[in-house]
Amino acid sequence: MAGCKLSADLSNLQAFVLGLLQGLTEFLPVSSSAHLILLPRLANWGAQDVLYDVVAHCGSLLAVIAYCRRDLHRIISAWRRSFTQGPNAESRLAWCLLVATAPICLAGLLFRGALDSVRAPLVIAGATALFALLLWWADHCGKRTRDLTGLRLKEALLVGLLQALALVPGASRAGLVITAGLLLGLRRGAASRFSLLLAIPTILLATGYEALHVAYSGIRVDWMALLIVGAVSFISAMTAIHFFLKLVERTGMLPYIIYRLLLAALLFGLFH
Repeated sequence: MAGCKLSADLSNLQAFVLGLLQGLTEFLPVSSSAHLILLPRLANWGAQDVLYDVVAHCGSLLAVIAYCRRDLHRIISAWRRSFTQGPNAESRLAWCLLVATAPICLAGLLFRGALDSVRAPLVIAGATALFALLLWWADHCGKRTRDLTGLRLKEALLVGLLQALALVPGASRAGLVITAGLLLGLRRGAASRFSLLLAIPTILLATGYEALHVAYSGIRVDWMALLIVGAVSFISAMTAIHFFLKLVERTGMLPYIIYRLLLAALLFGLFH
């Protein structure tokens, strides 16, 4: 990143905790970005260099690609065939994913310079609480009768617009996509799976953009710490995805809503 300064090397323990936190929170509706910002502040570690965040996100990205590989193969194959054989449900889902990805990419490019001002703990606390309540409302009021096959492009655009709010730490990209899906009447499992699939292009573009800046920043590389961060993020993300999808229809969103409200209360208490 342009103007990026060197920070102290992460210890192996710090690298492990960073990777674990990223992997466990990226695909749950609890905001991984908020946790990555708050971790060094609450642990008094000093902010880690952006390179560690990039590698942590790469680990979770590889995890979701590996977990969804069959879905991805089916969707991409159907999308390619649609140009010669016409559209079907799977190819329409591919277009929905592309449309839903566009708003957060555009918003990131337009407002990237202003995002540092919303990283304060009280802003994170407010976003964490506000969007937790919105998730509760969507989970409580959503009809939960639809599958992804019926998702329309204009609905995907609405999901994407709501996902763009995830640029505010604490809002939670996964939480916003699931909230939008529930409000559109998707089942919890379908909304959660769409969130996973949508994470792939979103994280890929975001980490690629950051990686280009890091590549020209001249920072010192601690390869062991990076290996630990990436590997732990991958393993913990795979675990979190597996149990989240397995349990989401049974538990609903309430456990994550309660956690977010407790986290917001803690932050208000510590930083008010």
